[in-house]
Amino acid sequence: VQLQASGGGLVQAGGSLRLSCAASGRTFSSYTMGWFRQAPGKEREFVAAIRWSGSTTYYADSVKGRFTISRDNAKNTVYLQMNSLKPEDTAVYYCAAKSGSYYQSPIRYDYWGQGTLVTVSS
Repeated sequence: VQLQASGGGLVQAGGSLRLSCAASGRTFSSYTMGWFRQAPGKEREFVAAIRWSGSTTYYADSVKGRFTISRDNAKNTVYLQMNSLKPEDTAVYYCAAKSGSYYQSPIRYDYWGQGTLVTVSS
C-alpha cells in the first residue's frame, strides 16, 4: 500500500482544514487507517483512526469533538476534517495503514504517507 497525504497549509486559529490520504492497492478497504502528527522536537502522536468498514472511529482526547476521520473505500481515500484549529495543532500530519485491529502506537502501523504540514497561527 502506498499512501499520499495532502491538504495541509497555513490557517488561523479557529479555522478549518481537511486532509486527504489517497491510497494505492486493491486491499485498501481491509486496512485500519490512522492519522498521526509530529510537532518539532516531539514524538509522533496518535490523532485518529478508523476501522476498515468506517463504522468505528477513535480519537485522541486532544482532538475529540474538533476532528473527524472518515473514509471512502470506493475512492481509496481517508480524510481528516479539522475544525476549531488551535496553535498546538501545528505539526506534520501523517496517514498510516495497518491490517487488523486499531492501535494508537505508531509502531503498529505498516505503511506511512509522506506527511503534510499544518500550521495554525494565533
